[in-house]
Amino acid sequence: MSLQRVLAGLVLLGGAVPAWAQAQAAAPSPASGWQSCAQQTQDATARLACYDRWVQEQGQPAEAGATTPAAVPAEPGSKTSASPRPPECRSGPQSALSRYWELEDGSDCGRFNIRGYRPISLSYIHSDTVNRAPSSPAAGHSAGSETPYLINEGRIQLSVRTKVGQGFLPVSNFGGRDSLWFGYTQQSYWQLFSGSISRPFRTTDHEPEIMYIVPTPADLPGGWRLRYSGASFNHQSNGQSLPLSRSWNRAILMAGMEKGERFTVTARLWNRIPDGDEIDDNPDIDKLIGRGEVTGGWLVNKDNTLLLTLRHSMSSPANGSWRFEWLQTLGEANRNGSPSGLRMHVQLFNGYGDSLVDYNRGRTVFSIGLSLVDW
Repeated sequence: MSLQRVLAGLVLLGGAVPAWAQAQAAAPSPASGWQSCAQQTQDATARLACYDRWVQEQGQPAEAGATTPAAVPAEPGSKTSASPRPPECRSGPQSALSRYWELEDGSDCGRFNIRGYRPISLSYIHSDTVNRAPSSPAAGHSAGSETPYLINEGRIQLSVRTKVGQGFLPVSNFGGRDSLWFGYTQQSYWQLFSGSISRPFRTTDHEPEIMYIVPTPADLPGGWRLRYSGASFNHQSNGQSLPLSRSWNRAILMAGMEKGERFTVTARLWNRIPDGDEIDDNPDIDKLIGRGEVTGGWLVNKDNTLLLTLRHSMSSPANGSWRFEWLQTLGEANRNGSPSGLRMHVQLFNGYGDSLVDYNRGRTVFSIGLSLVDW
């Protein structure tokens, strides 16, 4: 199935989960303003009063002779090529998920600006097995011979997104706004240590998607708060011809909640959309990779984040996967007080589908490398 054919049909709306690593909390700084309020962690009443004073100060007129440029938001549907990015949109006092999906006016970074999506990363990986002869139940989709790949290789992930529209629904009564996004992720496995076969890229996955996000704030038991819900259309393909062609399309429902700044849970539930081709590249993919996933994130402190992602087939036998991740901040804080976007990234994966060509091959993968998030 050609990628061009599927991309031509990208007309549905969508969402994606979450990348908790993108939604790191802003680190306190000694500067004045709301950052100084965030440092008052011992006395909640004093902290709230500090925020109130800061908000009142924003409405004070400038000193005589001083001029302050007014921020004029673009009207929904306007044809400007890009919107200005407020300096505090990535480091303001809003919640982590609000900053990530720009759910409120104060976290809005404008349209048609390139943001990070999933981590941009470069990793060394070691696995217990490697797929030297990929196969599929579909006729003509199995390699005729083995390629001497090694279990040690490199992995490169590129991932970006942009907001293409917002304000479609009247949800601004609580300061929120819905938004439409386009994202693209590319993940490549590079046989960096296989000099005898010229160090090829073993496989590369391409994943464009359209996401529609709606702020849906609601209090939940245990101090949790629902932040957003959404839907998406997702296409994933390895861009190969037969016999290695693999691809599928999904319609996804998703939601995210958080507890303070330290805990986040995001969930996605999907249904495979039939390809419409006479031959399905991977007819049993949803039974193996799964039909949904839940990701939990714990901000241990300003420099360390733990993530756990569970995927499940929701059928018997119970297939799917789990992935545990640790991200540690490297480098100094930015001028606006937010943490550095550079992370050391350690990950352990077990199950099906760490790459599309391995959708029906269970394996365990350990990886360590560098990731760029929150930019």
